[in-house]
Amino acid sequence: MVDTSDEWIVTRTGIKERRICERDQPTSEMAAEAIRRAMKMAGVKPEEIDFLLIGTVTPDYRLPSTSCIVQEKLGLKNSATMDIVAACAGFLHGLTTADAFIKSGHFKRVVVVGVEKLSSIVDYTDRNTCVLFGDAAGAAVVERTDEDRGIMGSFLKSDGQYKELLWIPDGGCVNLAAEIEKGEGDYYLRMNGKEVFKHAVREMTNASIKVLKRAGVNSDQVKLMVPHQANIRIIEATAKRLNISMERVFMNLEKYGNTSAASVPLALDEAYREGRFTDGDYVLMTAFGGGLTWASTLIKW
Repeated sequence: MVDTSDEWIVTRTGIKERRICERDQPTSEMAAEAIRRAMKMAGVKPEEIDFLLIGTVTPDYRLPSTSCIVQEKLGLKNSATMDIVAACAGFLHGLTTADAFIKSGHFKRVVVVGVEKLSSIVDYTDRNTCVLFGDAAGAAVVERTDEDRGIMGSFLKSDGQYKELLWIPDGGCVNLAAEIEKGEGDYYLRMNGKEVFKHAVREMTNASIKVLKRAGVNSDQVKLMVPHQANIRIIEATAKRLNISMERVFMNLEKYGNTSAASVPLALDEAYREGRFTDGDYVLMTAFGGGLTWASTLIKW
């Protein structure tokens, strides 16, 4: 479809495969399946969920929120819901929000989801983006514990002055009238890859350093880093700046590509199932996405 090759893609991104939904499979369906698996793993029933947080930039509709649709699909009758639009940092924004609500006593048990159907917003004639993105979902059940484990610290940040480095120009209310009148509009994901690379490495590094310092943990104590799976070069550069060897970095982007908000929970789940960390280990998660937004969270498993 575009002037590229497998060698070019793998060398520059590390991506070998991606998963793409059926055209009639909505974001909410992926989210619901991920939540079902997370609740089964946690031994939790639908009625025990107090709050549902979904990070996504590919909602089923502009209104209502995708979290409301998922709530109905799963019968989460006792749950409040909210969507979070923080692009690739959406899951970590949700995890930090869940942490705050639980610590405040407002909710007891929260489900956090990162889910994207990026195939619905990718222009497959644009070589800069079409080789990168895939569809996926990941979910986590978060609840209070009195043990010395869990979320040890988080850092969230954003900078809207760089919004056009990674965005969808149209589809919102700003240009809606012109789009309707002229039948025009650019509804696809657009990215300045070189600039995003520089910001991503710098800010994921800075956010991770802040989280580790707040928790009183140094990078040598981190058993595994689980970064946003965007590009192998971004991951390698960030790990190097943090003095974390690649043997302690989990990567699965070769199978899934960049799945935005879904990439961190998807990688965390696979890393756990592969035995890459165990009870008492420190796991550092970090992500960067459109907005621009970025985040880091340190957990003690």
